[in-house]
Amino acid sequence: MKSNPLVSIIVVNYNTSHEVLDMLSSLDKCAYSDYELILVDNASPKDDLSFIKAKYPSVRVIMSSKNLGFAGANNLGIDAAKGTYCLFLNPDTCVTPGFLQPLVDTLAQNPTIGLVSPKIKYYDSPELIQYAGTSRMSKYTMRSNSYSKKKADNAENSTSKLTGYGHGAAMMLPKAVIDKVGKMNASYFLYYEEIDWCERIHQEGYQIYYQANSLVFHKESASIQKESPLKIFYLSRNRLLFAKIHYTMAQFIFYCFYTLFLLVPKHILKYIRQPALLKAYLKGILSHLFPSITA
Repeated sequence: MKSNPLVSIIVVNYNTSHEVLDMLSSLDKCAYSDYELILVDNASPKDDLSFIKAKYPSVRVIMSSKNLGFAGANNLGIDAAKGTYCLFLNPDTCVTPGFLQPLVDTLAQNPTIGLVSPKIKYYDSPELIQYAGTSRMSKYTMRSNSYSKKKADNAENSTSKLTGYGHGAAMMLPKAVIDKVGKMNASYFLYYEEIDWCERIHQEGYQIYYQANSLVFHKESASIQKESPLKIFYLSRNRLLFAKIHYTMAQFIFYCFYTLFLLVPKHILKYIRQPALLKAYLKGILSHLFPSITA
């Protein structure tokens, strides 16, 4: 009997071993069995993977000697992957039994698709959508529309379709596409690396697809506190980095003015009573003028 294509499932751990254990437990029920699991520990300062190694000896564990960020750690996983396809899962996801086959079929049946993401719902609010596709960002304001986010699932969300970007919590690519497009851009370190990847995939002539027949649940930022200074710094920094890399000079200049005269005042008002967050936001902006500024 012909075997299915091997899928390399790559998961990055940073002090989230208990979340990883939940994710692995959900994978135990996966109907698609032709996969390998690669777990990259991103130099977690206070985590122990020994109980995962004991319970799941087939998991290939890669220990990074330093924190490489989300992109850099996933790139280590790519280097170790043996599969036809690479599936990137956040450690704080839980999969459904039938989630993997539709993703494999999508890529196997259409070589023009370079990346596919499943429907993603909130783990604690399973009736609500987190991801059901998204529009491309404006090249002047970097605004986009995340379809149906935080809304109840409905018939529209149950239609698979081409979309602007995949979702970093769960996305699958053919290894051949990664070889052509290149691995994740590690200079982002955290946030926007998957948007950058999708943009490069588009530029190589591939399409991005939302597969509504595949379902994953996401616990949403289990490893990083919501609205933490770390998160605010990298979101602020990486918006400008993305624009600098992908936009024309005229578009980038427009976005800089848009940031300076609209976004900066807006965020000052937003974080005026949260000085740590305001400082992180401004540091992210200023890091482009003063590279020595870090999170």
